[in-house]
Amino acid sequence: MGKSRLTVLQEGRAAEAVECERQALRIDPDNVDALNNLGIALHALNALSEAENHFRAVLRIDSGHANATLNLGVIRQSLGHLEEAATLYRHARALGVDEARVCNNLALVLAELGRLEAAETVCRDALVANPDYPEAAVNLGMILLMQFRLKEGWPWYEARWRVPPLVSLPQLPAETSWTGAQPIAGKTVLLVGEQGFGDVLQFCRYAPMVASLGAQVILAVPATLRRLMASLAGVDQVVSQDEVLPACDLHCPLMSLPMAFATGEQTIPRQVPYLAADPDAIAAWGSFIPSPDTGAPGLRIGLVWAGASRPHQPHAAAIDRRRSMTLAQMSPLGELTSHVFVSLQLGAPAAQLQSASFPVIDVAGRLTDFADTAALVAALDLIITVDTAVAHLAGALGKPVWMLSRHDACWRWGRDRDDSPWYPTMRLFRQTTPGDWAGVMQRVVAALPGFHMIG
Repeated sequence: MGKSRLTVLQEGRAAEAVECERQALRIDPDNVDALNNLGIALHALNALSEAENHFRAVLRIDSGHANATLNLGVIRQSLGHLEEAATLYRHARALGVDEARVCNNLALVLAELGRLEAAETVCRDALVANPDYPEAAVNLGMILLMQFRLKEGWPWYEARWRVPPLVSLPQLPAETSWTGAQPIAGKTVLLVGEQGFGDVLQFCRYAPMVASLGAQVILAVPATLRRLMASLAGVDQVVSQDEVLPACDLHCPLMSLPMAFATGEQTIPRQVPYLAADPDAIAAWGSFIPSPDTGAPGLRIGLVWAGASRPHQPHAAAIDRRRSMTLAQMSPLGELTSHVFVSLQLGAPAAQLQSASFPVIDVAGRLTDFADTAALVAALDLIITVDTAVAHLAGALGKPVWMLSRHDACWRWGRDRDDSPWYPTMRLFRQTTPGDWAGVMQRVVAALPGFHMIG
C-alpha cells in the first residue's frame, strides 16, 4: 500500500494521491508520512492553506520531521512569508534534509528577499551537494542574471529545459541545435518560442541578428503572436508552434539566443522599435479612443493591472499573485481627470471594470490577438502595466511604458534601477516593500505631470 501511494504521488497524479493519503489517515490519523504526503499532493493542487495544515499536523506529532519542516517552508514562501520560510529552510537543513533541495529552496527565498550574494552562495552549495541538480543550476542562472552578470548566467539558465514545465515539452533533436558556434550562412534556422508571451516578445529581437549571419529564418511562436511577428525584420516565415514545424537545418529556442550571441549588459540589442503595428489599425484606434477633452494637457493611457494566473504551477501561481494588483489599487489615477484611461486587461481580472471607481474604457472585446493589441498600444500615449506581456509589447514597439514591479522583480529587470537596458522607453516603479502597491501608485501619480511624450 505504501509503495503504491508513493508511486501515485511521484507520477504527478495529485488528486488521486490526495484520496490515497486520506484513506491511509482514516486507518491511522497520526501517520506522519501520510500527513506529509497529503500536504505535498495538496500543494500540487495549489490548495496551500490545507497543505499547510497537514504539514503543521506532522510537526505537532514530530517537531523534528525534516521533510515536513522543508515543505512548510515551501508553503510559507508561496504565501509571501519570506523571512519565516528562510528560517524554516535553515532549520530543515540543520535537521538533515536533502542538502541540495533545501539549499536550492533557501537560495530562491533569499533571492526574493533581495539578498543576491547570499542566494548565490547557497545555490552553489546545492550544486556542490548535487552537481547534476537542474533546479539549482537554473536558479543560479537567474540569480546571476538578476545581477546583470549575463555572460555568466546564460549557460546556467540552459538547465531550464530539464525542469518543469519545459522538461515535458517536445524536444527538437540535440544534433541540430544551434549554439552560436556553427556557421549558418545558407542554412535554414528555426527559432522556437518558449514559456510566456512576454518571453517571445522580448527575445524575438535576436531573429534579425540570426538573419544577418546569412541564415534563412523561420520563427515558430504561439498562434496569437503570429500576425504581429510578421513585422519582424529578417524573418522569412512565421509559423504557429502548435502546428507541425517545418524542416530546418538548425534550431534554437528564442531564450537561448542571448547565450549564442554572448550577450552582456553592454551588448544587449536595444534598438527599438523592432516590432510594428498596422498603420490602418492604429488610425482606427486613434479615431475610436476619445481624446482628453479638458483644458489641461491630457494623455491617453493604457492600463493592465494583473497577469494571467497559472494555478497548476504552484510556484508560478505564487509569483502571479505577487506581480498582480487590482484595478481598485490603481484608483489614485482617478484623481487625474485630464487623462483618458483605456483597459488593455484581459482574462478574469477584467471583470473588475464593472466596479471601477474612475472612468476606464473597456475595449477587450475588440482584441483578438497581439496584432490588435499592438495597434491599440501604438495609438495611446503611455502604457502603465504590471509585469505582463503588454510591458514587453510596449517596449518592443518603442512606446513609453511604466512598469509596476513587485518587490522581488523578475531576473530580467535586475535590482535597484528604474530603467531597463532591454527597453529604452521603459521606466520601472518598484515596490519598496513586498505588497506595497499604494507606494508605487503614489509615485506614479506624482510622476505623471512631468511625463513627456516621445517623438
